[in-house]
Amino acid sequence: MNINIKLFLAIIYILCLGTLLFFVFKYLDVKELNNFLYIKENSKILLDYKNNNFFLFTIIFFIFSVFWVLMLGFGSPIAILTGFIFGQWVGTFLSVLAFTLGSSLLYLLANYYFSDFIIKKFSNKVEKYKKHFNKNEFFYFMIFRFTGGGGIPFAIQNVLPVIFNMKLKNYFYSTLIGLIPTLFIVNVLGAGIESIINNNEEINYIEIVLSPEIYKPMLGFLVILIASFFARRTFFNK
Repeated sequence: MNINIKLFLAIIYILCLGTLLFFVFKYLDVKELNNFLYIKENSKILLDYKNNNFFLFTIIFFIFSVFWVLMLGFGSPIAILTGFIFGQWVGTFLSVLAFTLGSSLLYLLANYYFSDFIIKKFSNKVEKYKKHFNKNEFFYFMIFRFTGGGGIPFAIQNVLPVIFNMKLKNYFYSTLIGLIPTLFIVNVLGAGIESIINNNEEINYIEIVLSPEIYKPMLGFLVILIASFFARRTFFNK
Protein backbone atom coordinates (compact mmCIF):
# COMPACT_ATOMS: atom_id res chain seq x y z
CA MET A 1 0.00 0.00 0.00
CA ASN A 2 1.17 3.50 -0.79
CA ILE A 3 3.05 5.04 2.15
CA ASN A 4 1.11 8.30 1.77
CA ILE A 5 -2.22 6.50 2.23
CA LYS A 6 -0.90 4.70 5.31
CA LEU A 7 0.26 7.98 6.79
CA PHE A 8 -3.06 9.68 5.99
CA LEU A 9 -5.09 6.91 7.65
CA ALA A 10 -2.80 6.92 10.69
CA ILE A 11 -3.18 10.70 11.10
CA ILE A 12 -6.98 10.47 10.77
CA TYR A 13 -7.11 7.70 13.38
CA ILE A 14 -4.90 9.61 15.84
CA LEU A 15 -6.91 12.81 15.37
CA CYS A 16 -10.21 11.01 15.99
CA LEU A 17 -8.88 9.21 19.04
CA GLY A 18 -7.38 12.43 20.37
CA THR A 19 -10.67 14.30 19.86
CA LEU A 20 -12.59 11.60 21.71
CA LEU A 21 -10.17 11.62 24.64
CA PHE A 22 -10.24 15.43 24.74
CA PHE A 23 -14.02 15.51 25.18
CA VAL A 24 -13.95 12.67 27.71
CA PHE A 25 -11.42 14.42 29.94
CA LYS A 26 -12.92 17.88 29.33
CA TYR A 27 -16.45 17.04 30.45
CA LEU A 28 -15.80 14.18 32.87
CA ASP A 29 -13.88 14.28 36.11
CA VAL A 30 -12.25 10.84 36.06
CA LYS A 31 -11.49 11.05 39.79
CA GLU A 32 -15.23 11.30 40.49
CA LEU A 33 -16.22 8.20 38.53
CA ASN A 34 -16.42 6.21 41.76
CA ASN A 35 -18.85 8.78 43.17
CA PHE A 36 -22.39 7.46 42.65
CA LEU A 37 -24.05 10.88 42.95
CA TYR A 38 -21.66 12.33 40.36
CA ILE A 39 -22.50 9.52 37.96
CA LYS A 40 -26.24 9.93 38.60
CA GLU A 41 -26.18 13.70 38.05
CA ASN A 42 -24.24 13.44 34.79
CA SER A 43 -26.42 10.57 33.61
CA LYS A 44 -29.48 12.75 34.14
CA ILE A 45 -27.90 15.61 32.17
CA LEU A 46 -27.13 13.23 29.29
CA LEU A 47 -30.59 11.65 29.27
CA ASP A 48 -32.35 15.02 29.55
CA TYR A 49 -30.38 16.29 26.57
CA LYS A 50 -31.32 13.16 24.62
CA ASN A 51 -35.02 13.57 25.46
CA ASN A 52 -35.03 17.25 24.49
CA ASN A 53 -33.08 16.74 21.26
CA PHE A 54 -33.95 13.15 20.40
CA PHE A 55 -33.60 13.24 16.61
CA LEU A 56 -30.36 15.25 16.52
CA PHE A 57 -28.83 13.31 19.41
CA THR A 58 -29.74 9.95 17.83
CA ILE A 59 -28.20 10.90 14.48
CA ILE A 60 -24.99 12.13 16.12
CA PHE A 61 -24.73 9.06 18.36
CA PHE A 62 -25.38 6.73 15.41
CA ILE A 63 -22.67 8.38 13.31
CA PHE A 64 -20.29 8.30 16.27
CA SER A 65 -20.96 4.56 16.77
CA VAL A 66 -20.33 3.80 13.10
CA PHE A 67 -17.12 5.78 13.20
CA TRP A 68 -16.08 4.11 16.47
CA VAL A 69 -16.34 0.65 14.88
CA LEU A 70 -14.58 1.88 11.75
CA MET A 71 -11.73 3.13 13.93
CA LEU A 72 -11.27 -0.36 15.48
CA GLY A 73 -13.04 0.52 18.73
CA PHE A 74 -14.27 -2.09 21.22
CA GLY A 75 -17.90 -3.05 20.70
CA SER A 76 -19.18 -3.79 24.23
CA PRO A 77 -18.73 -0.30 25.81
CA ILE A 78 -20.70 1.37 23.01
CA ALA A 79 -23.42 -1.30 23.13
CA ILE A 80 -23.79 -0.84 26.91
CA LEU A 81 -23.92 2.94 26.44
CA THR A 82 -26.55 2.56 23.72
CA GLY A 83 -28.75 0.48 26.01
CA PHE A 84 -28.14 2.93 28.83
CA ILE A 85 -29.23 5.94 26.77
CA PHE A 86 -31.93 4.52 24.49
CA GLY A 87 -33.22 1.45 26.32
CA GLN A 88 -33.00 -2.18 25.29
CA TRP A 89 -35.20 -2.11 22.17
CA VAL A 90 -34.23 1.15 20.48
CA GLY A 91 -30.66 0.63 21.71
CA THR A 92 -30.46 -2.81 20.12
CA PHE A 93 -31.88 -1.49 16.84
CA LEU A 94 -29.41 1.40 16.72
CA SER A 95 -26.35 -0.58 17.80
CA VAL A 96 -27.01 -3.46 15.37
CA LEU A 97 -27.37 -1.04 12.45
CA ALA A 98 -24.37 1.08 13.49
CA PHE A 99 -22.11 -1.90 14.16
CA THR A 100 -23.11 -3.56 10.89
CA LEU A 101 -22.48 -0.42 8.85
CA GLY A 102 -19.21 0.37 10.67
CA SER A 103 -18.00 -3.21 10.29
CA SER A 104 -18.85 -3.25 6.59
CA LEU A 105 -16.99 0.01 5.98
CA LEU A 106 -14.01 -1.33 7.92
CA TYR A 107 -14.11 -4.54 5.86
CA LEU A 108 -14.10 -2.53 2.62
CA LEU A 109 -11.20 -0.41 3.86
CA ALA A 110 -9.22 -3.42 5.05
CA ASN A 111 -9.91 -5.40 1.89
CA TYR A 112 -8.76 -2.53 -0.30
CA TYR A 113 -5.70 -1.32 1.60
CA PHE A 114 -4.59 -3.97 4.08
CA SER A 115 -5.47 -7.33 2.50
CA ASP A 116 -1.84 -8.46 2.11
CA PHE A 117 -1.03 -7.67 5.74
CA ILE A 118 -4.18 -9.38 7.07
CA ILE A 119 -3.64 -12.51 4.99
CA LYS A 120 -0.02 -12.72 6.10
CA LYS A 121 -0.87 -12.10 9.76
CA PHE A 122 -3.97 -14.25 10.27
CA SER A 123 -4.40 -16.74 7.43
CA ASN A 124 -2.57 -19.57 9.24
CA LYS A 125 -4.89 -19.16 12.26
CA VAL A 126 -8.10 -19.57 10.24
CA GLU A 127 -6.88 -21.96 7.56
CA LYS A 128 -9.03 -24.79 8.92
CA TYR A 129 -12.18 -22.69 8.46
CA LYS A 130 -11.66 -21.93 4.77
CA LYS A 131 -13.55 -24.98 3.57
CA HIS A 132 -16.57 -23.93 5.62
CA PHE A 133 -16.60 -20.39 4.25
CA ASN A 134 -16.07 -21.60 0.71
CA LYS A 135 -19.11 -23.85 1.15
CA ASN A 136 -21.50 -21.17 2.48
CA GLU A 137 -19.84 -17.93 3.54
CA PHE A 138 -23.10 -16.23 4.58
CA PHE A 139 -24.22 -19.00 6.93
CA TYR A 140 -20.86 -19.68 8.56
CA PHE A 141 -20.02 -16.03 9.12
CA MET A 142 -23.46 -15.51 10.65
CA ILE A 143 -22.77 -18.41 13.04
CA PHE A 144 -19.32 -16.92 13.70
CA ARG A 145 -20.95 -13.60 14.67
CA PHE A 146 -23.60 -15.34 16.74
CA THR A 147 -20.94 -17.18 18.75
CA GLY A 148 -19.18 -13.92 19.55
CA GLY A 149 -16.39 -14.59 17.09
CA GLY A 150 -14.96 -17.36 19.25
CA GLY A 151 -13.54 -14.83 21.70
CA ILE A 152 -11.68 -12.92 18.98
CA PRO A 153 -11.66 -9.13 19.56
CA PHE A 154 -14.44 -7.39 17.67
CA ALA A 155 -12.12 -5.29 15.50
CA ILE A 156 -10.26 -8.39 14.30
CA GLN A 157 -13.53 -10.21 13.66
CA ASN A 158 -14.47 -7.42 11.29
CA VAL A 159 -11.43 -7.83 9.05
CA LEU A 160 -10.89 -11.61 9.08
CA PRO A 161 -13.24 -12.21 6.09
CA VAL A 162 -10.65 -10.40 3.96
CA ILE A 163 -8.79 -13.73 4.01
CA PHE A 164 -11.79 -15.44 2.39
CA ASN A 165 -12.50 -12.55 -0.01
CA MET A 166 -16.09 -12.55 1.23
CA LYS A 167 -18.78 -10.82 -0.80
CA LEU A 168 -19.83 -7.51 0.77
CA LYS A 169 -23.54 -8.35 0.56
CA ASN A 170 -23.04 -11.62 2.44
CA TYR A 171 -20.80 -9.87 4.96
CA PHE A 172 -23.37 -7.14 5.63
CA TYR A 173 -26.43 -9.36 6.09
CA SER A 174 -24.69 -12.12 8.03
CA THR A 175 -23.33 -9.46 10.39
CA LEU A 176 -26.72 -7.77 10.68
CA ILE A 177 -28.41 -11.01 11.72
CA GLY A 178 -25.55 -12.54 13.67
CA LEU A 179 -25.00 -9.56 15.97
CA ILE A 180 -28.61 -9.33 17.17
CA PRO A 181 -28.54 -11.86 20.07
CA THR A 182 -25.32 -10.62 21.68
CA LEU A 183 -26.05 -6.92 21.21
CA PHE A 184 -29.56 -7.35 22.58
CA ILE A 185 -28.17 -8.86 25.79
CA VAL A 186 -25.55 -6.11 26.12
CA ASN A 187 -28.21 -3.44 25.57
CA VAL A 188 -30.43 -5.05 28.21
CA LEU A 189 -27.48 -4.81 30.58
CA GLY A 190 -26.99 -1.13 29.71
CA ALA A 191 -30.69 -0.41 30.23
CA GLY A 192 -30.52 -2.23 33.57
CA ILE A 193 -27.60 -0.11 34.72
CA GLU A 194 -29.53 3.04 33.79
CA SER A 195 -32.55 1.83 35.76
CA ILE A 196 -30.44 1.11 38.84
CA ILE A 197 -28.74 4.53 38.71
CA ASN A 198 -32.05 6.31 38.17
CA ASN A 199 -33.94 4.54 40.95
CA ASN A 200 -31.34 4.55 43.72
CA GLU A 201 -29.71 7.23 45.84
CA GLU A 202 -26.69 5.15 46.81
CA ILE A 203 -24.91 2.12 45.42
CA ASN A 204 -24.98 -1.36 46.93
CA TYR A 205 -22.94 -3.78 44.83
CA ILE A 206 -24.56 -6.92 46.27
CA GLU A 207 -28.05 -5.62 45.52
CA ILE A 208 -26.94 -4.60 42.04
CA VAL A 209 -25.58 -8.05 41.21
CA LEU A 210 -28.75 -9.70 42.56
CA SER A 211 -31.13 -7.31 40.76
CA PRO A 212 -33.05 -8.76 37.76
CA GLU A 213 -31.77 -5.91 35.56
CA ILE A 214 -28.24 -7.29 35.96
CA TYR A 215 -28.40 -11.02 36.59
CA LYS A 216 -30.86 -11.71 33.74
CA PRO A 217 -28.53 -10.37 31.00
CA MET A 218 -25.67 -12.16 32.76
CA LEU A 219 -27.61 -15.40 32.42
CA GLY A 220 -28.18 -14.43 28.79
CA PHE A 221 -24.42 -14.18 28.32
CA LEU A 222 -24.07 -17.65 29.82
CA VAL A 223 -26.64 -19.02 27.38
CA ILE A 224 -24.75 -17.40 24.48
CA LEU A 225 -21.49 -18.97 25.70
CA ILE A 226 -23.07 -22.43 25.92
CA ALA A 227 -24.70 -22.00 22.51
CA SER A 228 -21.37 -20.79 21.12
CA PHE A 229 -19.61 -23.90 22.41
CA PHE A 230 -22.08 -26.26 20.77
CA ALA A 231 -22.26 -24.18 17.58
CA ARG A 232 -18.48 -24.33 17.16
CA ARG A 233 -18.47 -28.08 17.75
CA THR A 234 -21.35 -28.56 15.32
CA PHE A 235 -20.43 -26.23 12.48
CA PHE A 236 -16.66 -25.68 12.66
CA ASN A 237 -15.23 -29.00 13.80
CA LYS A 238 -16.62 -31.19 11.05
